[in-house]
Amino acid sequence: MRKAEIKFNEQTAGVLLQDENGFHFRYDEIYLRSANPIAISLTLPLQEAAFDSLVLFPFFDGLIPEGWLLDIAEANWKLNPRDRMGLLLACCKDCIGAVSVHPVESEEV
Repeated sequence: MRKAEIKFNEQTAGVLLQDENGFHFRYDEIYLRSANPIAISLTLPLQEAAFDSLVLFPFFDGLIPEGWLLDIAEANWKLNPRDRMGLLLACCKDCIGAVSVHPVESEEV
């Protein structure tokens, strides 16, 4: 299982998991109860229930770099271009915009 903490403007918004059943995104309870929570995407509206998908959610896939920047990432980190979660974890900690992806190594999040 691979896990990522999803932040919106440096605040933990939720957790993205990849396991043998696919991908799962769930908003953080504290984030949902904050003063003005904002959905990270129109396709992932605010809700307590988890979102489940067999493939990486299009919103997160869209954060992965393309073109020459992806080529550089693949070459330098020896990443498989088909491993979308691996690319997301390696390349999206410092994205343009409000959302960032932070790999989680332990069960803290």
